Amino acid sequence: MRPPRDAKLCSAAEAVSLIQDGQTIVFTGFCGSMHAEALSQALGAGFKAQGRPRGLTLLYAAGQGNWADKGLEHIALEGLLHRVIGGHYATCRSIGRLVFEEKVEGYNLPQGVVAQLFRDIAAGRPGCITHIGLDTFVDPAHGGGRLNQRSKATLVERVELGGRTWLWYKSFPIHVALIRAWAADPLGNLVCDNEAVVTEILPAAQAARNCGGIVIAQVRELLDQPAPPHSVRVPGMLVDRIVLASAEDHPQTFGENFNPAFVTAASLAEPPPPLSLMPMDERRIIAARACDELRAGFIVNLGVGIPEGVAQIAAERTLLDRVTLTVEAGVIGGRPAGGLSFGASVHPHAIIDQPAMFDFYDGRGLDFAALGCAQVDAAGNVNVSKFGARLAGVGGFINITQTARRLVFCGTFTASGLEVAVEDGRLRIVREGSARKFLADVEQISFSARRARQVGQEVLYVTERAVFRMNEHGLELTEIAPGIDLERDVLAHMGFRPDIRDVKTMPAHVFVPGMSATAHPA
Repeated sequence: MRPPRDAKLCSAAEAVSLIQDGQTIVFTGFCGSMHAEALSQALGAGFKAQGRPRGLTLLYAAGQGNWADKGLEHIALEGLLHRVIGGHYATCRSIGRLVFEEKVEGYNLPQGVVAQLFRDIAAGRPGCITHIGLDTFVDPAHGGGRLNQRSKATLVERVELGGRTWLWYKSFPIHVALIRAWAADPLGNLVCDNEAVVTEILPAAQAARNCGGIVIAQVRELLDQPAPPHSVRVPGMLVDRIVLASAEDHPQTFGENFNPAFVTAASLAEPPPPLSLMPMDERRIIAARACDELRAGFIVNLGVGIPEGVAQIAAERTLLDRVTLTVEAGVIGGRPAGGLSFGASVHPHAIIDQPAMFDFYDGRGLDFAALGCAQVDAAGNVNVSKFGARLAGVGGFINITQTARRLVFCGTFTASGLEVAVEDGRLRIVREGSARKFLADVEQISFSARRARQVGQEVLYVTERAVFRMNEHGLELTEIAPGIDLERDVLAHMGFRPDIRDVKTMPAHVFVPGMSATAHPA
């Protein structure tokens, strides 16, 4: 008897030829993980060769790409796309360029909301009704997530329920879900045992199926025997086509072909790997001061970039095994990976799907979060999503920053050319950055200080030379680094004057190499 799976096997080109003009398609994935690379390549190549399909709406939660030539970059083609609704744009810059050049409609919605919206569409609900996004640029009162003049659709509305204001992210039909799993068994069931994350492949498949659409799955292996039922992430009944991809087009992440540590637990008897100290530079200073806010027992999220260093400092302080690090992709425990493997973790404790992780975040499950900041204004608002000619997108930033009980924004005080030196425990500015980051007003509100005050969040802004906290009025300067002159090195490079009351010196251990390993136990 022929296995049911085999009737669904086809090439990537044959699978994407099923996509029709004007349809809404979904790509699932997270940065460099779980993107169906063979399918996006085939879709882009088919359009270049045949000029079809045209006028597609692209929907995705997390950005997918390598900042260059993979992932959603393959389909960043004028004519192929008509509208883009995405959570993040930085890893797929060509999509962002299409938006900036007014060649497609562009919308940026919170990553967690999009992930959850797949479930709402699958269930036939009117959409996702949530507090996430209030008072930010995705709030209809501040633009509704529209990114250019061409974007006219109302994807988000304010609604009143139970005496409270909520945001209603509207449902709409999904016609094609392009998903990925590590393997397909003879029944067509999909398993992800060797994938670094799972993302939202099940709700996306259910949404497409229940909207009368199709589900196309890319896999790296075909199994000879049926998978254990508990290992099945997407049942074969939901899958219409299966494409077997090469290892080159199906790496575990865009950074590594396969790392077994991403899918295995650490042995309790195994000694921890040798630790190398972070170099004494501005990144270490910021990470060390942010780590001072960690406490044993905290459930934590760390953003990409400078906040990644908080995990390294926590390891130096032997604090890492007393907190639980999480990644919005759905990974719990372990040590988060960086770069093109961001989203994965080394020796995780558990891997759940992305919508479930955001359920936990949105309900204020996080004790602590450290994230980056591109612009900060006098009120305490933060922008990480759109500045100048650059479109990064908000990703999971809004979900995380609006709900974490203790929040630390991490970033250098200025950008573009900043150089510092630490000498005898004192900080010296060797060359000042040419771009100011503390402005009178941010260009776009990704984090709303007003909202944070309403829900009682504790918020710090940590740089290499100064620390601020959010008070009832705006930003208050609370600490400056040893060796830093307040007027020359801080106030002269700000677009506003913060509250200045009782300014202390930043902790000495932050500026002494290796000292932070024992200086500030939690």
